[in-house]
Formats: sequence, structure tokens, C-alpha cells
Amino acid sequence: MKNLLTIAAVALCAASFAPTTVSAGTIERACLKSDRRAATRSTCGCIQQVADLTLDRRDQRMAARFFRDPHRAQEVRQSSRSNDEQFWRRYKQFGSTAEAYCS
Repeated sequence: MKNLLTIAAVALCAASFAPTTVSAGTIERACLKSDRRAATRSTCGCIQQVADLTLDRRDQRMAARFFRDPHRAQEVRQSSRSNDEQFWRRYKQFGSTAEAYCS
């Protein structure tokens, strides 16, 4: 139920904050440059919308690096640094929300 409410809230917020200009964010640009088949403009744009609602700019920059260097994600996930652990919790929530909202 909590996930359903989160998804509904993100959907409402994303609709009200729909971009009026054509400017790609950090996550969207990294997504579009990746070699993944699912990296379409609409999917990457949707993921960026969720990122704008759930991650601050610093977190978005770190997450964007994972597209270029997936091993970096593993290093952060396994890190014992408090900052990395806190980031990873936020990143996991972002990923779950993006998966539910954008798929």
C-alpha cells in the first residue's frame, strides 16, 4: 500500500512539474548515452522526472556515473562509509519508484 501511495504521489507531482523546455537532466543524458536497448528518449525522460522528485543534484550526479561505470555502483553499495550507505538507501528508493512509474 505504501508503494502504491508513493507511485501515485510521484505520478501527480511529475504531471504537475512536466518540463516546459527541452533540456535533459543529468540522469537523462547519461541514460541516453548508455548502450541499453531500453534507453529511449521517453524512458530516460521519465527516469529523469523521478530523479528530480527523489534525488538532489549531488545524488543525481553520482547516480549518472553508474551508467558509465556500473562497477562504481557496486563499490558504493558495498562501502561502509556512512555517506555511501545513506546515498544507497535513497538510490534504491529512486530505482524502485522509477521502475514502478516508468515501466
